[in-house]
Amino acid sequence: MLETRMPAASVVFWRCAFGAVAMLLACAGLGLLRRGVLDARQAGLAALGGVALIANWVLLFTAYSHASISVATVTYHTQPFMLVALGALFFGEKLTANKLGWLGVAFGGVVLIVIGGQQAGSHAPGYLAGIGLALAAAFFYAIAAAITKSLKGVPPHVIVVIQMIVGSVLLAPFALWPDGASSPHAWGLLLAIGFIHTGLMSTLLYGAIQKISTALVGVLSFVYPIVAIVVDAWAFDHLLGAMQIVGAVAILAAVAGMNLGWNLFHLDRRNA
Repeated sequence: MLETRMPAASVVFWRCAFGAVAMLLACAGLGLLRRGVLDARQAGLAALGGVALIANWVLLFTAYSHASISVATVTYHTQPFMLVALGALFFGEKLTANKLGWLGVAFGGVVLIVIGGQQAGSHAPGYLAGIGLALAAAFFYAIAAAITKSLKGVPPHVIVVIQMIVGSVLLAPFALWPDGASSPHAWGLLLAIGFIHTGLMSTLLYGAIQKISTALVGVLSFVYPIVAIVVDAWAFDHLLGAMQIVGAVAILAAVAGMNLGWNLFHLDRRNA
């Protein structure tokens, strides 16, 4: 997003526009552009989820301009807690002590990563604003994911195409054309964001959300901050500090613990 040198709302518009084209082609190839794929209620929910998803993207991309990619991303990933809470409230999913424990370990890792970034200094202007924007983005992502969870039986390709069309319509007034010598590069990035990051990845993500618990989705999503930190170091020379490394290890431990069914509190008693 930063490499395009365009406003966040404009980047999200092109992401939605190219993503809509990609998903319409995919739906046509899979025979999903027919009546009966979803009813009016499901279409309305998918559109509402699209509004939340678009708000999430605009807020997160704006946060990148105020805080570093690493800090904004790890702060954004407080959303699993919001998602788990929504799962308990609306889907009756049980909040076991073990689930909360592993989420706590993962969140502790996120905190260490953020603190490590603070100790390193050199934050962009408006750092606290960036944190606030990332938290707001997390809230809207949790809403979008919870709505998607309620659309079991609806092909994820169809959900994505509805959301991309909604985003394109809502953000059309903010659309700008890339200009200057960097415009070919910017167009290439926008195409990649639309077709790969949105069309392909959103389909895979939504397909997974419909099949697994919100708690597991929450813990798995903590992998993303680690990837963001690695990319930040590789592309922008923002190197990891010792505390950030400890935080990343804590996050990976939480991912493994949830996936492999480790009993966190049983481990504590055994090691006592």
